[in-house]
Amino acid sequence: MPADYSRSDRLATRIQRELAQLIREELKDPRIANPSILDVQVTRDLSQAKVYFSVLDEADAEDTRRGLNAAAGFLQRHLGRVLKARQTPKLSFHFDDTDIRGRRMDELIDSVIARDKRRSGEED
Repeated sequence: MPADYSRSDRLATRIQRELAQLIREELKDPRIANPSILDVQVTRDLSQAKVYFSVLDEADAEDTRRGLNAAAGFLQRHLGRVLKARQTPKLSFHFDDTDIRGRRMDELIDSVIARDKRRSGEED
C-alpha cells in the first residue's frame, strides 16, 4: 500500500461508501432530501469525520443538514458495526454547494457567449 494513502484516507473512503448506502436504505426522516455524499475527511487521530454532501435543490440543503446531524448518532452506531473498528469517528455533516456554484457559472458563461453572438450578428 502506498505511503501517501494513510489509514484516515482509507477509512474516509469506506465511510463515504457505507454512509451513502445507510442514508439511502435506513433513514426515513422526511427532512433528508436524497443527499449525495461527496467527500469524507477523517482527522488523523480518527476521532472525527466531516461529511460533505450535496442535494439537487439548494432550498433543501439546510433541512437535510439538520436531519443528517440529528441522525449522526444512529449512523455512527451502524458504521461501527460495519467497520468493526475500535473507534468510530464522530460524524458532522456539511453542505457543499460547489456543484451548484459551478452550474451557475456555466449558465453565466453561456449567457455571455449568447449575448456576444447576438451583438456580433447585429454588427454585420
